[in-house]
Amino acid sequence: RLMPELPKFDDEDLKSYGDEEEESALSPPAAIMSVLANQELLLESILECIPVGEFAVIQPLTDEFCLVLGYLLTWKLTLAFFKAASSQLRVLYSQYLRRTKSLNKLLYHLFRLMPENPVFSGPTSEVPNKDTKTFFTEDLNLNVK
Repeated sequence: RLMPELPKFDDEDLKSYGDEEEESALSPPAAIMSVLANQELLLESILECIPVGEFAVIQPLTDEFCLVLGYLLTWKLTLAFFKAASSQLRVLYSQYLRRTKSLNKLLYHLFRLMPENPVFSGPTSEVPNKDTKTFFTEDLNLNVK
């Protein structure tokens, strides 16, 4: 609930960023970016032997699973922050992510974590000859119990 409220504070300082001749950048909240940087390093050490195009199998309820889940949830917070920001602020934030290569790292990690065949194995009422359900066609319940 807090992330959509944070860009309001950067809106006040927005005028000072447009005066410089070089390309400006503005960091999303430092606490989130610090956590994200640490998680990127740890995730890179887990996925270093897996090339892009192949996928890693992360077993549920392991330390690696918790780390990957934390990383993805941190990105979810960051994207909620971006969604609430004005278009001018999004440009500045995206410049920061471009400089730190965080978005590139996210894509590399996603392409190594995404399963080759994302078949949905949740509760379904299978009808013969019906299209296979995947994670892209079904709504997932991501509420923590």
